[in-house]
Amino acid sequence: MDYKELLKKRAKESKIYSSHQMTGLMLSEILNDVEHKSLYMKLAKEYDMDKLIKLAKNVAEMKNIKNRGAYFMALLRK
Repeated sequence: MDYKELLKKRAKESKIYSSHQMTGLMLSEILNDVEHKSLYMKLAKEYDMDKLIKLAKNVAEMKNIKNRGAYFMALLRK
């Protein structure tokens, strides 16, 4: 493997340095919304992480929700 390939491989790997980053990644995976993982990391910094995870799991269990991320945000704003 040459150096460029190694750099490409390393760029694809997640680098987690703090708990809010880990929580944000978990939220994005639970809600199937990986495109907005930085938003969830920011939310994890501002809100209680346990409450966010509980809310995300409740939203993920609902079968008739098309956009789980948007629904999660709507519930969070209430």
